[in-house]
Amino acid sequence: MELTWEPTDADRELFERELDGFVPDRIYDVHAHLYELWQWKKPTILEGGPEKLPLERYQEEIRWITPGRKTHGLFFGGGLHEETFRASNEYIAAQVAKDPASRSLLIVSPHMDPEEVRQEVRRLSMVGLKVYQHFAPGEETWEAEIEEFLTEEHVRVAHEEELVIMLHMVKSRALADPVNQATIRRYCETWPKMRLVLAHSGTAFNPHHTAEGIHSLAGIDNVWFDTSAMTEAGAFEPIVRQFGHERLMWGSDYPISHLRGRCVAIGDNHVWLYENNVDWGNLSYRRIQPVFLGLESLRALKTAAWNLRLSNSQVEDVFWTNARRLLRLE
Repeated sequence: MELTWEPTDADRELFERELDGFVPDRIYDVHAHLYELWQWKKPTILEGGPEKLPLERYQEEIRWITPGRKTHGLFFGGGLHEETFRASNEYIAAQVAKDPASRSLLIVSPHMDPEEVRQEVRRLSMVGLKVYQHFAPGEETWEAEIEEFLTEEHVRVAHEEELVIMLHMVKSRALADPVNQATIRRYCETWPKMRLVLAHSGTAFNPHHTAEGIHSLAGIDNVWFDTSAMTEAGAFEPIVRQFGHERLMWGSDYPISHLRGRCVAIGDNHVWLYENNVDWGNLSYRRIQPVFLGLESLRALKTAAWNLRLSNSQVEDVFWTNARRLLRLE
């Protein structure tokens, strides 16, 4: 299949059948990207989508996976490289200024002077930092240490300014990696006024890693998790069991949410199944019609909520209240 970028009958029918009674009326999306495509610098799977994703387009297209809901959010850009991240930050600031209920994060390079980070957050009226392993040294950065792309000096600034930090940790075993565990605990305990969000449920692309490692963060008061791009209920359940539902927040990972497919854990790793990298016609004796990844993620969250016996008000917290408390909007 080729990549597509519009809702289908299968998307609409799945939401109406399985999710309409689960997703609350109010949503705060704590993990979403706005950008111009060139800011990614190199070819990506997102080239199947629009050249520009301003706030207005997000507000229109997020309803493809949450129809009829009003959504605000925490946004950051697509500038994952030294050459583009500053332009990406300017773009995000201009877009988020259109919605008084939304907020934004500053993409930072580990090479930035800490005082520049402080001044840029203030100048652009942002509430925190977004870091990426792409800024770590070397060609292969998927095994980077957290300190290589989130420096302690930047964490110190986040503590002093009482900022949020959104961290997509890497390393092959993610939260099960003892070095990642030690760094997260040290940063959180040393700089307690910093609020750390572990993106993708603690990088739970293989949810067994989060289940194995979640106990290592027990007792930390300034760590949260988002649901972005996770398509297995096992990514969410260990978090709620360890920390309670108050530390889990819904995130779409827009526009990743609008690709079709899902992430599947296999052995000690994971694989992304997309429209264009799988021969869907030969996978089953029945016809398979993949739906938006964002719908798969909502379905997994519904399963986790059922397994955990979350009440309707607790589900509303995951979609709305928890993010607003994190961002001090309540």
